[in-house]
Parts: sequence; C-alpha cells; structure tokens
Amino acid sequence: MVIKMFGYVPRNSPIHRLTGASKLIMTLALSVATMITFDTRFLVFAIIVSLVLFRISKLRLKELKGPLIFILVFLFINNIVIFLFAPEQGVFIYGSRHELFHLSTRYSIIAEQLFYQLNVTLKYFAIVPVALIFFLTTEPSEFASSLNAIRINYKAAYAVSLSLRYIPDVQRAYREISQAQQARGVDISKKAPLRRRLAGVLTILFPLVFSSMDKIEQISNAMELRGFGRLGKRTWYSARRFMKGDYIIIGLSGLAVLISLLTFLVNGGRFYNPF
Repeated sequence: MVIKMFGYVPRNSPIHRLTGASKLIMTLALSVATMITFDTRFLVFAIIVSLVLFRISKLRLKELKGPLIFILVFLFINNIVIFLFAPEQGVFIYGSRHELFHLSTRYSIIAEQLFYQLNVTLKYFAIVPVALIFFLTTEPSEFASSLNAIRINYKAAYAVSLSLRYIPDVQRAYREISQAQQARGVDISKKAPLRRRLAGVLTILFPLVFSSMDKIEQISNAMELRGFGRLGKRTWYSARRFMKGDYIIIGLSGLAVLISLLTFLVNGGRFYNPF
C-alpha cells in the first residue's frame, strides 16, 4: 500500500509564474473571505473562482487523489457530527423551522439544518482547491525568498521552505520502509483485514518518525556549521520580483475579502436567510 502525498508539481502556467508570496496572500485572503460569511451566493461564486484557478494552473485531479479522498471523508464525518450534536443548529440560526420528515424523538430532517450544513460544505469546496493550488504550484525555495521579500524574517521563511521541501522526503521514506516491511512479510495490501493493515501501518510509522528525527538533527547540524542565522540578512538564489500578475492577484484577493464583508451589510449579519 502506497500513500501518495502532494508536493510541488512543475508546470508552465500563469499560476506557477506568480511569486510564492502573492499565492500565499491569495490563499489566505480567499480563506478569510469564505470563512467569515455564510452567504450561499458568495460561497458559490468562490467555488467557481477556485475551480477556474485550478484549471489555469494545469493541475490534474489524479495528482490530488490521496488528499481529496482524505478531505471528502473528513467532510462527510464533519457533517455527520454536526447533525448528531446540533441537529437544529439551522433552526437557531435562521429563526424558523420547516420539518421535512421526522426520524426520532431528537432527530428530524429540517430544511434550515440542511441549508446550514450545505453552507458548511460549500466552504470546504471553496477553500480546498485554492489551498491545494498553493501547495502544488509553489517551489519551496522561491516561496521562502518571496516571504523574505515582504519583510518576513529569513529564518522563519527558511523554516517554511524546509517544511514544504520535506513532504516528498517523508513520502519517499514511507515508501522505502513500507517496501522493506512487506519484504519481511508484513501484509498491508487491500487483501489483508483492516486490523492487520492498521498494525502494519504502525510498524511503518515508528521507523518513519525516528528516521525523520535523525534527518532533522543532520539538517540542523549542517545549518549550524555553515553559520545559518549569524547575519541579519541573506541573499536568495531563486528570488523573484513581484510582476504585474502578482499585483493583479493580490488586488483581486483583496476585492474578494471586501465583497465578503459587504455581504454582512446586505444580509444584516453573517448568514444569508432564504427562509
């Protein structure tokens, strides 16, 4: 069993040509814009924008199969938990109750609750594509130099760069340990029972954690020997200046946040109430 994780995917697209800092600002701005409002119309608009950006980035869905499955499962569980612990949250928010059909003493299918959970789901579909675009189209070293260019301390920027760069290394280490364990007879394929597969995964995770800690120590020692952090500034081999496209995407991101805030005035609050 091989778990595919995402990392930088080189492409020749307008999104790839943006600096890492502008893409980070875009991701944060769109995330804030979609999180602060429950206006269904704005959320649908944000989803369309996210899908357009995904199309422009020339990424493929098969490159995101693993993360998307995990996100969809998490979204499903989240909706079930919301319904189990707050089955009438929508009634409290929208101030009305339209029962579609009754299930039990505590639970009923209510239009307001369905509408509320629909908005929660739309938030995920609006934010997730943008976040994935950021991770898959941003080269770690270039991203660190861009962060430093907007006055973020280069030590923090380099730490972020190392974190992004380490994702493929963890994936590679997992595959190597997994193959070694399977060679010893540990069955973690789909044919094995779930309990045995979970036990097999644990036998992989422990060596993975220890090998990761060893690698962290090696990198820390190497950086210390080279005098990393001794000076207040540093130069970047992959540094890029902000271009026209970067300023455009930052401006549009700010506009999205402004539109999200305007929905508060239109709706008289965070929630759009069609009832």
